[in-house]
Order: sequence, then C-alpha cells, then structure tokens
Amino acid sequence: MFDGIKPVEILIIVGVLVLLFGAKKLPDTARGLGRSLRIFKSEIKASDDDDTDESAAAKQITVTRDDATPAPQPTTPVTQPAPTSEQPTDH
Repeated sequence: MFDGIKPVEILIIVGVLVLLFGAKKLPDTARGLGRSLRIFKSEIKASDDDDTDESAAAKQITVTRDDATPAPQPTTPVTQPAPTSEQPTDH
C-alpha cells in the first residue's frame, strides 16, 4: 500500500505546510519541534538509565541477602526526656 514517500509527495507536503503556517513561522515551528524531540529523547534516556540503576541495586540487595551473615541493623540513639519546669513541691 505504502511504497515510500516520493519526492513529489514531499514537495506537496512542504507546500501545504507553508500555506498553513506561513513562510515566517515555519522555521520557528520546526525549531520548536526539534527542541521538544531532543528533550523527549533525553528524558527517555534518563528513564532507561534510572531503570538500569534500580535493577543493579536490586541485584546488589539480592546478593547481600544471600550472605550467611545478617546485615547490621541501624541503631537509634536513646534520648532522655527533657526536664520540665514544673517540679513537684512538698507543702
């Protein structure tokens, strides 16, 4: 059905775009489209990098859990309650 776009069809599409947007706005429109595609591509790459980092962290956790020694538990310091200004008086 679609054998590819021929040069004549490309010229017709460009002509329609020039009529729709005008010759002055067409470069700005193309520049904006290029910027948004570049941003989209970088976000997709960052998302793929995050997925790779998370899977590497999951593998590392799995290896740690397979260890014979248990992982150390974090300790929380014990704090004493602050003294209050109201002290019982013996009357």
